[in-house]
Amino acid sequence: MAYELKDGQGSLFRNDKEGNEARPDYRGELNIGGTVYRVAGWIKEGKAGKWMSLKASLPEDKPAQAPAAKQIDPDGDIPF
Repeated sequence: MAYELKDGQGSLFRNDKEGNEARPDYRGELNIGGTVYRVAGWIKEGKAGKWMSLKASLPEDKPAQAPAAKQIDPDGDIPF
């Protein structure tokens, strides 16, 4: 049985940055009201010490390819 996020809960896991320092230190998911958000976290350091900056976003599905625009030949037959 796969793990299912309960409403109001989430998980963060250490992220492999693969040499790209701009990538988040942690990534995971958060379920709020039945909507599952992606969560990313970066460890920061400031005057008050270490803290974590978070960003939540809706998962992005790959956009469907828009069909190519149909070219109309102005000198050709009218299809109606």
